[in-house]
Parts: sequence; C-alpha cells; structure tokens
Amino acid sequence: MRIIALAFLLPFCGFIAAMPQFDILRRLSLSALIRNLRSSNEQSNSTKLNPNVDLNTLQIIKREGYPAEAHLTITEDGYILTIHRIPGSKDSPPVLLQHGFLCSSADWVIPSKDKGLAFILADQGYDVWLGNFRGNTYSRAHVSLSPSNSQFWNFSFHEMGTYDLPAMITYIANVTLKPLHTYIGHSMGSTASYVMAVERPEIAQMVRAIISFAPVAFIANMKSPVRFFAPFANDYETIAHFFGEDEFLPQNSVLHFLAKYGCKVKSLQKEICANTLFLICGFDEEQFDYTLLPVILSHDPAGASTKTLVHYGQEVTSGKFRRYDYGPETNLVIYNATEPPDYDLTKIKVPIALFYSDNDWLSNRLDVKRLNSLLPYVLDLYRVPFSKFNHLDFIWGKDAPKIVYRRLLKIMKTI
Repeated sequence: MRIIALAFLLPFCGFIAAMPQFDILRRLSLSALIRNLRSSNEQSNSTKLNPNVDLNTLQIIKREGYPAEAHLTITEDGYILTIHRIPGSKDSPPVLLQHGFLCSSADWVIPSKDKGLAFILADQGYDVWLGNFRGNTYSRAHVSLSPSNSQFWNFSFHEMGTYDLPAMITYIANVTLKPLHTYIGHSMGSTASYVMAVERPEIAQMVRAIISFAPVAFIANMKSPVRFFAPFANDYETIAHFFGEDEFLPQNSVLHFLAKYGCKVKSLQKEICANTLFLICGFDEEQFDYTLLPVILSHDPAGASTKTLVHYGQEVTSGKFRRYDYGPETNLVIYNATEPPDYDLTKIKVPIALFYSDNDWLSNRLDVKRLNSLLPYVLDLYRVPFSKFNHLDFIWGKDAPKIVYRRLLKIMKTI
C-alpha cells in the first residue's frame, strides 16, 4: 500500500522516494535490492556522488562558504521549531523562506550557491532565515508530546498558519529588532501565509510583503493525478490505511540509501525517478538538473502529518479555501456550523505578489487567478515566461535565477 502512496502522493513538494526498476521491486527483497543497487553503483563510476547527499541544511550552507546558524522557537501550542539562518550584517533586512508540503529548509540551498535562492538573497545583502514547519525533519519536537504520540500529528496547514508562522516571525523580529522585510513561501508555504494573514492579522502587520511561488489556496483545477485521491479525503480510515494514520512519509535511512543509489547508477533508474516527479508536478526535462536528484531525495520527503494531506484533499473536492472539515456533527461543536468556515481572503492587508506558471499541475493558473481576484492588495501577478515551467522549477529550475528570482529581487527593492 505504501508503494501506491509513494507513487501518487507527494504533492506540493512533489517528490517520490527513489524507486528503482519496478520489476526489481517485485522480485527482490529489500536486502537483495540494496545489494543490487550497491553493486550496480560500484560498477558504474561515470558520475560522482554529490557530497551534499550526506549533509544537513547547516552543513550544506557552510560547505558553500556561508555562515550558518540554527535557532529554536516554541509555538503557542508547544511545538519546537528549528529555523536555519544565513546571517547578514547588522543592517541587513530579514527575509523568511518557507518550504512546501513534505519539504524542509534544505530546499532553498540544494542548488549551487549561484542558483539556490537562499544564497542569492544572502549575496544581495539580506539576512536570510529558512523556516521548518512542525513535523518535518528539523521540527519533530514538542514540550510534552512525542512524535510517537498520535496527538503530536493532530495538525494541518491551519495550525502552521496560526501557530508556526507567528512563532517564527515573532522570533525573527525579536532577534533582529526589525520587522520581516519579505516572506517568501513556496506551495504550502504560501498556503500557511494566507491562513496567518487572515487568522493572525497582528502578526501579518509585522511583515512588509508576501511573495508566493506556485500559490496554493484554491486547488479545484489541479491537473496532477493526486486529485484522484481527493474523493477519499473525508474517509480518514482509507487514507490512514494507504498513507499512515499519523505521520506521512518521513525521511529515513532506507530513503536516504535509495537517494544515494536508486536514482543515480543507471540512466533508466534516473528517468523513472524524474518521470514520477514530472507526473505529479508537470513535465519539464529542460529545467530539471538531474545531478541534484540524489541530494533532493536525501532530504525530501521530510515528513508531514496525514491530516495535512487530508485537508488538501478536502480543498480539491470542495473547491473552497477553508478550515478543516471534521464532518457536520463535529463541525457544529467546533465552528458552530455544519460546514467549516472559509478563510476570508478579502481581509488580508499585507501586500502579496503571486508567481505562477502554465505547466504547474498542482497550482493551476485558473485557481491562482481566482486567488488574485480576492486579494485586496496584489503587488504583482507574474506568469513565468516559459511554457514548461512546473511546480518545482520555482526552487530547483535551471533558469529560475533568470526568469523568477530576477523579478523577485526587483520587487523586493521596491518594498
């Protein structure tokens, strides 16, 4: 059942754990599979393993020649979050980069220092902070709950917006003694920012502007095969059977091994890994750097709650951007209504820029335009001028610095 989950459901970050040839998976035990991959790797010396495969976010930053720090902050409901930082000078404006579903702070530094957005912003004189939502590799702690406790995983993107982002933004303001110059969110990082701006306007006032890459609020027009699971979103038992009752796809030693060997040693294996990625997010071989694949898969998936997955599934079927649907009876107790309330986007006062692309199978242009029509203050509605640009190209695309970040930097200079 988990093979099905891996094959179809890594939305918003969009990655499948590396899967070698499917006939091998059917015929071999895990131990035999590992021996097969290791043997094949030893026989193939055509490509060297990227050393970042075995490094965490801080180590990657330092290896690229930048200073790096790790900070901890505690949310109002007790989650302990790690924020990574590339510190700037005393006068550097602070910016916060926030990852998508199943991802982590590593996403922003996986490309080289010439292409990774965190490094580009640091070179431009910004104080760069990289957030980690509750439940991922770097934020698996709570003041009283263990990840082995189901209650630890009782959250979705609603809690990330109402608790995680306020904790990070407040912490950054306290450390730097400055308001947040820019919040940059990719995919679920954008979702949580809209929740924060609606539900916690006092925190939104501490942010000068929000930039959204591949915005995710409305997702009724999603093209990805992920949508085929949406009708089961309210059947939690079915979802839990396929994807896990509490935690969905954490990073582990098996995935890390497959990252090093499963998508590297043979061209066919690389193609299978990348094509599964494209199936979820949109096909774009031109922008994808295959040399990054082992590094990406050694960090992603980074873990999330199954409840977050269910919440997104509800958004597909309802066509709305609203709070979690517990069913009519429980909704009545929690919301005093049988239907969950919508997030009122018209109340958002912070300026927002929306970056989208035509070939994004998760963040459809029709849904982005619907979002745009409801936001009171849109700084920019930018359509990436490359027809094949997909959901993940915003963070890993070869030409992202030229066709995305250049526009981003221009906007940030006007804020």
